[in-house]
Amino acid sequence: MTGMSASEGQGRATLDSRAFIDAAPALAWSALPDGWLDFFNQRFGDYTGLSADGLYGSRWKSAVHPDDVEPFDAWWQDLAQSGENGTTEVRFRRFDGEYRWFQISAAPVHDSQGNLVRWHGINVDIDDRKCAERDLRTITDLIRQSIVVLAPDGTTIYANRVARDRTGLTVGDVNEKGFFARAFHPDDVDRVREERRIGLLEGLPFELEMRVLFKSGQYHWQLIQYDPLKDERGQILRWYVTGTDIDDQKRTEERLRNENLVLREEIDRTSMFEEIVGSSKPMRLVVKQVEMVAPSDSAALILGETGTGKELVARALHRRSKRANKAFVRINCAAIPQSLIASELFGHEKGAFTGALQRRLGRFEAADGGTIFLDEIGELPMETQVALLRVLQEREFERVGSNQSIKIDVRLIAATNRNLQAAVNAGTFRQDLFYRLNVFPIAVPPLRERSEDIPLLVEYFVGRYAKAAGKNIRHIGKHTLEQLQAYSWPGNIRELQNVVERAVILTESDTFVVDESWLKLEPADTDQAGGSLPVDGLAALAEQEIEMIQAALAESHGRIAGPSGAAAKLGIPRQTLESKIKRLGIDKYGQKPPTPK
Repeated sequence: MTGMSASEGQGRATLDSRAFIDAAPALAWSALPDGWLDFFNQRFGDYTGLSADGLYGSRWKSAVHPDDVEPFDAWWQDLAQSGENGTTEVRFRRFDGEYRWFQISAAPVHDSQGNLVRWHGINVDIDDRKCAERDLRTITDLIRQSIVVLAPDGTTIYANRVARDRTGLTVGDVNEKGFFARAFHPDDVDRVREERRIGLLEGLPFELEMRVLFKSGQYHWQLIQYDPLKDERGQILRWYVTGTDIDDQKRTEERLRNENLVLREEIDRTSMFEEIVGSSKPMRLVVKQVEMVAPSDSAALILGETGTGKELVARALHRRSKRANKAFVRINCAAIPQSLIASELFGHEKGAFTGALQRRLGRFEAADGGTIFLDEIGELPMETQVALLRVLQEREFERVGSNQSIKIDVRLIAATNRNLQAAVNAGTFRQDLFYRLNVFPIAVPPLRERSEDIPLLVEYFVGRYAKAAGKNIRHIGKHTLEQLQAYSWPGNIRELQNVVERAVILTESDTFVVDESWLKLEPADTDQAGGSLPVDGLAALAEQEIEMIQAALAESHGRIAGPSGAAAKLGIPRQTLESKIKRLGIDKYGQKPPTPK
């Protein structure tokens, strides 16, 4: 429009619009941005029997049915505010005085600067269809199911008697703003609104499940099914929506889900500690610690002598975590040659070393999303410790022979029967890795410290191995239990398990007994129970425990109880800490106990 004034450009646009409207094969019209009728084509005038002079400006509302004027005005206001295409249905007076239903569609016209300059629209006679719909309404009112009829854009046109009776709503209520928030459960509103929007856009049948507020004040689950009615050109004329009450079904599902959850928790609790049998105070503490730390993603360090069941504790941590349905991958770091441990953990590329004939994924990749358990972690070589620290800090690693980083999401659980703090002091274990692993230490007690659990363990193992052997062993000899409780069990539960299995195989009666010659009938050393244990066994654990307690006492200046006391810092009950201090011979004010021998 270069060289034209604004008024000339507007005049040119008006002429173009008039030519477009006059050429339209339908009842076409043009209006100014505020809805003021500008002009219409000859077909429109012939149909209404009105001249242009008689219908210009706002007087065109005289052709609208009196009952439709107010909603028609409201539609125009919303249209002018949105500046987007719009459609409505209204009754227009024909030349013979009869009112007929028309579908009115309006589209905005913008100038080169994007300003709204006018509206173009067409009116389509839909009276025959509306008559058919009236008949259909009569039919739907007889159907004992909620039925709602929607316009193509989702606007409600009609709700049948059942829908109105159930909800206490009118068609006008449904079309009001805020209807979703009033009619549907707050937890369903956003989901339903978005799923409905997508379904209407796709134009295909779809269904939703939602809780609808009934006039009784109660929410009921409904299955809402949307089906489009299309014309011969595939254009959607109406959406027919049916609502089926599924409240009883949903409540039954919820009840079963809750029952299954309770059952699963019970099964998990049982299976979690399937072989962690015992009700002694030390074992109750272990179980409590497992329950506390399992739901988190924090690293856990399991400490204890060989054969105490550290792997069972690790599996319990996994089964009680949010990763329970993912992989649990175990690696015994002491059983793999140091030259191959990095490849085993992180994988390798083809040709990374002699014998690497193809790419191999490591255990960390296999455990992605789940849990990896590194048993005997104290045996890791120093260079592998560096790579492991990177995994803990950055959640990524590189395969051997590759420089490409691989992101990983794995929870790490480690276990050792060694004194890692001593290894740190000796320079064979990285201090920073020790701190990252030692976020939540769990000390598994040796069997000699939980002798009251031996009867339970024996009963459990006897039942297990007798069933496998097809034997009916109903009694356990009292003298045998006394022997088993008196033995110090240097091999811990693993040794007890082997003894019971051997005895079950040899038992020929219904009473379980153990050959006395299999056990060294020496009571456990009371000094060992007090903390003077073999250096390569519980002593390592005791030494680390002593150091932790001493550090907490130093920070709290010897105070045990209270929010700033050592017990709170260690996260254990005051009575437990006092018992440990007494048992381990720790001076609350700094004097070190004798070094275990």
